[in-house]
Amino acid sequence: MNTKNTLIAILTIFLVCACKTSPFTGKKTLNFVSNDQLFPMAFQQYDAFLSENNVITGTPEANMVKRVGERIAVASEKYMTALGYPGYLSDYRWEYNLVKDEAVNAWCMPGGKIVVYTGILPVTQSETGLAMVMGHELAHALADHGAQRMSAAQVQQLGAVGVAVATSGSDPARQQQIMQLYGVGSAVGGMLPFSRSHETQADEIGIVIAAIAGYNPDEAANLWRRMKEKSGGQSPPQILSTHPSSDSRIANLTAKAPMAKAEAAKFGVTTFK
Repeated sequence: MNTKNTLIAILTIFLVCACKTSPFTGKKTLNFVSNDQLFPMAFQQYDAFLSENNVITGTPEANMVKRVGERIAVASEKYMTALGYPGYLSDYRWEYNLVKDEAVNAWCMPGGKIVVYTGILPVTQSETGLAMVMGHELAHALADHGAQRMSAAQVQQLGAVGVAVATSGSDPARQQQIMQLYGVGSAVGGMLPFSRSHETQADEIGIVIAAIAGYNPDEAANLWRRMKEKSGGQSPPQILSTHPSSDSRIANLTAKAPMAKAEAAKFGVTTFK
């Protein structure tokens, strides 16, 4: 077997063995980074971030972040158990902090470590709006999106090695051109859609969790209307973005809100904040 065929065989075996079943779709996902590997790194990075930033405590806003975090954590436990995954969150170390920063942002580390920036609060406007944001960010962690992106990045690097090997006998200028085309193609055709699909999935999981926690999922679309207004409509074309367009998100969240309410009803939640 020549070098090219050997590399293809190794990559194929690697990809087949690196799949993990998603609890949300029942489909195989690319994921070869275990929680045992990922969580300690995430917790360390989270602690380092907090030590280097202005964490706000004791204010009504900080208390609201903790209150919403606790409610969506409980809702997540209920939801994962109902999906047939009791104990799925047993290694999570929940933490919710408000950080003084004008960025319109929030995020959740793998393992349940959440940060909300003060800059997003004027956009969320209410506890329910905040729950939509925090539910979305938590959903990324529940769906192992961090591990999947790390896995995809490593596969992209392996692909680059494969292209380099396959073109090793070519003219150097031609090889460089092919490598550049691979870089653009794997980003636009692979990594960016991969990220956009994660955002869409996190939107859909997030509003279900928020609804189970007692927050009205109709607010998710309203939140993104405000996000769109905040951005002034300035965003790259969706094909060149890691995120779906605001209009796509608004339409999808509007369509999914009744489903989220129906899921919440299964847990006895029929009225919302």
